[in-house]
Amino acid sequence: MRDSGIPGDTPHTSNPVNKRAGHRPAWLKIRVPGDLERLPVTGLINDLALNTVCQEARCPNIFECWGAGTATFMILGDICTRRCTFCAVGRGTPREVESDEPERVAAAVEKMGVRHAVITMVNRDDLSDGGAAHFARTVEAVRVRTGAAVEVLISDLEGNREALRVVIASNPEVLAHNIETVPRLYAQVRPVAKYERSLDILRWAHEERSPGMLTKSSIMLGLGETDDEVIAVARDLRASGVDIFTLGQYLAPTGEHHPVRKYYTPEEFAQLGERARALGFHHVESAPLVRSSYMAHRALQSPAE
Repeated sequence: MRDSGIPGDTPHTSNPVNKRAGHRPAWLKIRVPGDLERLPVTGLINDLALNTVCQEARCPNIFECWGAGTATFMILGDICTRRCTFCAVGRGTPREVESDEPERVAAAVEKMGVRHAVITMVNRDDLSDGGAAHFARTVEAVRVRTGAAVEVLISDLEGNREALRVVIASNPEVLAHNIETVPRLYAQVRPVAKYERSLDILRWAHEERSPGMLTKSSIMLGLGETDDEVIAVARDLRASGVDIFTLGQYLAPTGEHHPVRKYYTPEEFAQLGERARALGFHHVESAPLVRSSYMAHRALQSPAE
């Protein structure tokens, strides 16, 4: 899970990476229109002992997405085996996999009336398949119980192609894996991950996907990258067969996480989005508050280019 954010008036390449970006700008100060604890579905999620990225990240888009029938569930626990410096998820030794979790997720999707379910995960490098079989069982449980479209947001599975095939065989409408940042920043931001390995996962997913399945990836802006590096990543993703690309502002969860180097303006996001669309993606979302699962159903409604 991630909570991502910062803009200046000058091009990003002129913002020194040894400085923090300063105060959060007005367009990122979003008032959540209500109390999350008062939402009827909050009690349901709590009763079923499930994690949703929407709630845990206090996502400002939660009312918009849930109102549109989209929700993001995080499976395989809430403790990650990695140490990415941008992420608020707890790190350490994960708990045992809960065998009834797939049915609990399916029950939540049904009772919430979710029409597009996004299922994501913590990294589970402690499991031989990275959690792929449990992931596939969750997708299948949602399929059996509901008519919802399913989007999966997976880890890199440590580059295990056989594990990836298990997830693909569950036939999600969308298979996503987030590239997160530019290759130059991987050592700082994703020290255990590998840029080329993430591209491999996305390329393999494209090569072995079931009929109609789309592939997707996302990048956070404001970690210290340049615009040209962002577009270079977009080209790599498109060359790997990625259909859907999202760009959003990184917001540091705490002062102990990787600092925000720049807040991009909405205009800068629009410009980068246009440059990405020119590469031929099926669908692009680019705005400060966009997250990888933001209004995820819209990509399936977007006509192919």
